[in-house]
Amino acid sequence: MNKTTLASFAVMLIAGFNAQAHADIGSVAKQVEKEALAKQLSNPIAALISLPLQLNYDQNIGLNDQGERWTLNVQPVAPFELSKDWNVISRTILPIISQKNVSGVNNSESGIGDIVQSVFFSPKAPTKTGWIWGAGPVLLLPTGSDKMLTADKWGIGPTAVALKQKGPWTYGGLANHIISIAGDDDRGDINATFLQPFLSYTTPAAITYTLNAEATYDWEGEQWTIPVYAGISKVLKINSQLISVAAGVRYWAATTDSSPEGIALRVSLTFMFPK
Repeated sequence: MNKTTLASFAVMLIAGFNAQAHADIGSVAKQVEKEALAKQLSNPIAALISLPLQLNYDQNIGLNDQGERWTLNVQPVAPFELSKDWNVISRTILPIISQKNVSGVNNSESGIGDIVQSVFFSPKAPTKTGWIWGAGPVLLLPTGSDKMLTADKWGIGPTAVALKQKGPWTYGGLANHIISIAGDDDRGDINATFLQPFLSYTTPAAITYTLNAEATYDWEGEQWTIPVYAGISKVLKINSQLISVAAGVRYWAATTDSSPEGIALRVSLTFMFPK
C-alpha cells in the first residue's frame, strides 16, 4: 500500500469516526431533550404548550355497584408570558363521558361534562430553595350536555400548586377549592376541596414513574373520595411530533355510595409543542 493510498484511507477513517461522533452527539442531544420534556410534563405549571388526552375507566359505580364509566379528559395547557418575571398558565379540563347503569339499571348517558378551568400566575424562576409555585382562580362551568353529566352549578375558588425538581425526582402538590355561586336551585350546592400530592421519577431514557392521589373532600356530604394512581409514561418522537404515552392503574382507597370502587384504569396520550 503506497503512501497516497494510506493517507486516503486514514482521511476516510477519520471522517467516518467524525460522522459517527456527530451522530452520537445528536442522538444524545435528542435524548436529553426528551428527558427534559418528560420532567416538564411532571410540572403542572411548566411553560410548555401541551394537549393531554386522558382516558379513564371506572367501575362498581352506584348503589348497586353495577355502573361503569368511560371518561376522556381533554386537558389543553397553554402558558403565556405576563412579564419578564412572570408567566400565566391556563389549564382546562373538558370531560367527555359515556356511562351505563350509573343513573339507574339499563340507563345510559353520553356527552360532555362540566369544564374546570384553572389559571395559575407563576414566577419564571424558582425560589432560592428551588421551589416552583403558582396560584390563581379556578372556575367550574356547567357545560354538561345531559342532566346526569352536570352539577348544573357555576363555581369559583382558589387554586395553587407547589413543587420541587431535584435530579430525576419531582414532588409537590396541587390543590383547589370550589364553591357554587349560581345555578339550578334544585341541584345540590358544591363545596369541595381537591388535593393532589404527587411524586415522580424520570430516567435518562425519558421514562417517568408517577405516584399520586386525587383526593376530593365534599364539605356538604362530609365525605372523601380518594383514588390513588400509579403509572408509567414515555416521551417519543413520531416524525416531527413529540408525544408522551402513559398507562397506569387507580385504586379507590376511599369512596362514597355513588362513586366508583376498586381498581380503575387510565391511559393517556399527550401532544407537546415546545417553543
